[in-house]
Amino acid sequence: MEWSDEGVVLSVRPHGESAAVLELFTRRHGRHLGLVHGGRSRKLRPVLQIGNHLDAGWKARLADNLGHFTVELRKGFAALLMEDAAALTAMTSMAALTRLLPERDPHPNLFEITQFVLGFLDDRAVWPALVVRWELALLEELGFGLDLALCAATGQSKDLVYVSPKSGRAVSAEAGEPYKDRLLALPLFLRGSASGTVSAEDVLAGFALTGHFLTTRVLAPRDMTMPDARGRLLSYLRRP
Repeated sequence: MEWSDEGVVLSVRPHGESAAVLELFTRRHGRHLGLVHGGRSRKLRPVLQIGNHLDAGWKARLADNLGHFTVELRKGFAALLMEDAAALTAMTSMAALTRLLPERDPHPNLFEITQFVLGFLDDRAVWPALVVRWELALLEELGFGLDLALCAATGQSKDLVYVSPKSGRAVSAEAGEPYKDRLLALPLFLRGSASGTVSAEDVLAGFALTGHFLTTRVLAPRDMTMPDARGRLLSYLRRP
């Protein structure tokens, strides 16, 4: 049993004296683990860094075995972002949240979005909003997508400013006015006709929105908490 694919490093843990268990998010085979011989060596340690884009070959005697990876670096995002703590933390947060996907379940659309976002992590003007959109895509892939196109109460697409924390559906300003203290803010950049510069306040509102649904619909039912990296990311984004 063997295949070749490309993937993004999600985690690496030591195994024995010199090997490592590598967890990749691959394009065609989803979140997949395998053993890398010499994975802790001086040669491979820079390759097996969270967020790096690799070409990988996997081989096992049986399909349900752990198997072995052979890897080659395609793009070293970790090294490129080493001087930018906020972007590096964003990449680490994305990797941690990707681990919520079922093992060996392909999610090619999310893989494409992940590659797109990784390619912009060197541009602070755009990547925070892109990471919010990535989290929305992750919710969609997990089966908990939000409906932000029409008002849940009126069915209209205009003046959408809130999201119901229960249904995950957008709510217009007029319909939501009596309940606004109990609704989540829908930031401008997530509204259908939005364009232009994204404010820091809108980015934080976006993370509050996705964070609520990740917590209530995905993490809490699994008795899990939000990854520490995501909390550190928000701390960076709150700084002036």
